[in-house]
Amino acid sequence: MFVAPGIAPDFGQKLTHEAAERVAGNWSRLLLNGLTLIVAGVLIFSINWSIRSLATFIGVLFIVQGVTYALTMGIDARVRRANVVTGLLSIATGIVIIAWPGPGIVVLAIFLGAWLIVIGTLTISGAFAARRVLPDWWLLLITGLLEIPLGLLALANPGATLAALITVGAIWAVAVGVMRIVLAFEIKRLPDEVDEGWTSPDRNGTAAAAKPDTGRPAAAAS
Repeated sequence: MFVAPGIAPDFGQKLTHEAAERVAGNWSRLLLNGLTLIVAGVLIFSINWSIRSLATFIGVLFIVQGVTYALTMGIDARVRRANVVTGLLSIATGIVIIAWPGPGIVVLAIFLGAWLIVIGTLTISGAFAARRVLPDWWLLLITGLLEIPLGLLALANPGATLAALITVGAIWAVAVGVMRIVLAFEIKRLPDEVDEGWTSPDRNGTAAAAKPDTGRPAAAAS
């Protein structure tokens, strides 16, 4: 979401202030997305759904998630493009789920399970790519580790009851929503943390900001 595999080494061990500001600018979108997911999860648990209505609701959630991904800024243009592609795929999946004529439990379970596995895998790979530049990369890792088992659970028995799909969908929405809210407040503080990192003394007692440019990477392209 914020860092693509293969980018982190170019930044060395620290994130630039400009890139941190770019990432921090996502915090309000992540907060809104997290609150939306939590409300959606509560609604999934609370309403007596039919297959058609649940499929439509999950399709809308996929579209909302896709819009969030597409609008999310990473540390550089490459991550931005990856987020747009991921977002468009999520939006397309949501539209297919909504438009599918007479969706059954099997179809809904396959769409939900497959997408959770895909997005969970992408989140985990992004988390490891971000571990050198984002202090709270482990929040992304936990999110991915939650999504993959839920996807596998949905695919393990696609012909399961509607109640099973409701459980998977609701747990995913609430759990990921909570993680998004926590992550939102963490990345909001990222620029300040980066500034502190650059100005903190190294082992020789010299402030990082006072060192030559060899130790500080150039700002990422927007």
